[in-house]
Parts: sequence; C-alpha cells; structure tokens
Amino acid sequence: MHIREFTDDDLDAVFRLHKIAFNAPQKPERLVIPGRRGLVAELDGQVAGTLVLNEYAQFYGGAAVPMAGVGGVAVDGAMRGRGVANALLDAALTNMREHGEVLSALYATVPTLYRGRGWERSGVLEWIEIPMDRLLVVPKPSERIPARPARESDLAALHECYLEVARTVDGMLDRRPPRFDPAKVLEMDVVTVLPGPDGLRGYLTARRETGDGELGCLKVFDLVAVDVEAQLNLLASLASWAGTLDAVDLRITDPATVELLAGTPVGHPVRTRPWMLRVVDLPAAVAARGWPRLANAAVDLDVADPHAPWHAGPHRLVVEDGTVRLEPGGSGAVRLHARALGPWFSGAQNTHALRRAGLLDGDPADAAVLDQLTGAAGTPRIADFF
Repeated sequence: MHIREFTDDDLDAVFRLHKIAFNAPQKPERLVIPGRRGLVAELDGQVAGTLVLNEYAQFYGGAAVPMAGVGGVAVDGAMRGRGVANALLDAALTNMREHGEVLSALYATVPTLYRGRGWERSGVLEWIEIPMDRLLVVPKPSERIPARPARESDLAALHECYLEVARTVDGMLDRRPPRFDPAKVLEMDVVTVLPGPDGLRGYLTARRETGDGELGCLKVFDLVAVDVEAQLNLLASLASWAGTLDAVDLRITDPATVELLAGTPVGHPVRTRPWMLRVVDLPAAVAARGWPRLANAAVDLDVADPHAPWHAGPHRLVVEDGTVRLEPGGSGAVRLHARALGPWFSGAQNTHALRRAGLLDGDPADAAVLDQLTGAAGTPRIADFF
C-alpha cells in the first residue's frame, strides 16, 4: 500500500469515492485549496481510499491550538477489509504532526474505527428548535441597540466579535483564513449587526427555510453578542418574526443564549452532532493550550499510545509559576490511554469518568492535578461542520 498527499490530478478518483460514500452532490473545481490538503491510499496502482485534512485552530483556555479537522474518509467498496482506513489514519497522524497540528477533531460516522486510533468523543455541535411563542416570553432588552444589515466593511469587526465570544467557549474554532472565507457570510439571507463604540456588540446570521410546519423556520447559524443587552436585542429581533414563522432553528454558538436567556421549555428538541478529539502531540498541545493559574504541582504520567510513539511513555506534567509543561521522565504513576487524552484535554470528562471507562489507571489522589487543570470548563463546543 502506498499513501501520499493527494493532488488535483486525483480529483476524479477522490470525487468518485466521496460520491459513493457520502452522495457528494457535485465535483469541486479543485481538490487542493488553501487550508485543505488530504491523503490517498493506493492499492494495485488504484486509489483505494482517501481522507481530507482541514487546517483549523480550536480555543482551549482562551488560546487557539492548531488542529486538523479530519473529514471525507472513504474507502473503495471493493477494497475494504484490507486495512486501508487504518493505514490512512496512521499516516494522517504523522502528517498532522509534521504540519504542527497538535490536535485533530472529526465527526465520526463509525466511532469504533477512530477509537481504535485514539480519537474519543470530546464535545458537541448542537442545534435547538425554539417555537415562536417561547421567543415571545424572553425578557425585553432595557437598552435598544439600533441594528442594520451587514456590509462588506463589517467583515473584520464581525470576525472580532465572534472571536471575543469564541475564545471563552472551549472547543470553538477561530475561523481564521484561509479555511474560512469571511465574505461567505454575506451570502446569507439575514446578516444583522449591532454596532458599538469599538466595533460590533453582536451579530446574527440566518437563512429562511421551509420547515415541518405551515410557515417554515428561520435557520440561525450564528447569534453572537458580547454583552447581555446585545444578546437580548438579537433575541428580540428573532421574536419580531412572530406570525411569519413556526420556529427558529438555532445553532448554539454561545451556550449562554439558550441556557441562561432564551425561554426554552422543560422539554425541547436538540439535534446533537458529537465530535471526537485526538491529541496528536501531547507536549506541544500542552504548551499551546491556555491553563488556569494553579499552585505549583506535578503529576507523573504514562501515556499508552502505540499510534503516536513520539509522545508515548513516561512524562511529568509540571505546573510551575503560572505555566504548564510536559517533560519526559517521571514514575508513570497515572496511566493514560490515547483515547483519554482528548476528553481530558478538552475538559469533556474528568479522571473519575475516564477511570470508569477503562482509559485511566492510578491513584485518584495523583490524578487530582489533571482535574484541577480542566475540570470546570463546561461542555466543549464547535459551531461549524466539516
């Protein structure tokens, strides 16, 4: 088997695999674009499988950590059962490390495949459907902020507004170019901004869609605001659609919107897409992440990761003078399986849950430092699909 980075010469072969695997609607003009690369596996001189690597960064502790989003994993039906997918994932780990991507996330259709290579569920992308009558009971803002449609000149400020919120929600992408094109947002049906004295206080992007009901729905991709009055103004703008919509379908960008402000009933439908995280290079990931300031401490780890041998074995996680680092050595008092690294790093699971899942061993007292570093982060979230 030969694995290499794909080129535009592979477009027909890769599209054929994606069409069969995912019912891809149309062939793209190019395969390789800025911010995206990928791999193909060849068997008997033919492209037998492929995967795509998207260049992102994810916020953890307020710091943007380089991450590769894996997508488009497909294997020719005639060549399955020959280890193509596993070989692609192994090659991708090396490729990501070479590109400085210390984390990897993906939306798994076959979780067992990715768990076998160290990915594990670590966060969610969620949509919530809010009936219009529930929006009408949201508290009215005490300050009315004049809104207007977005202009091209707003794009930089719109991104800065997003970043101000996103860097406080672990797991969110920083939406940096080139993988994200800021101008694409202007293609939405509704792009409303709330100007402030120093940029934007908030914005809303949405598309009008037919729905299950008689009137249809407004599909809201981003409702982002930096303060409570801006949040309430944007929710009031959604309530103003009463009589013309059955519901608002809201992608959760800021959990405070639906958990602390919106009038969601006791029971309400939420569509969840879980995503899995893989730590590709643990020392580099620790160095890139933001951490809470703790008293000096240390914990000795033994990382069991046969598919990323560069960070396997004994390490000491050291908290010292406001910094956190991972250095080789130590007694290996706490043993972490590769699958434990993503849920721990993201704050999705504490060491007690990891222990019950068979992904961590050792004295709970020794593992306490791990929980002190990530234990109160809330549910990690991504507001983009790839």
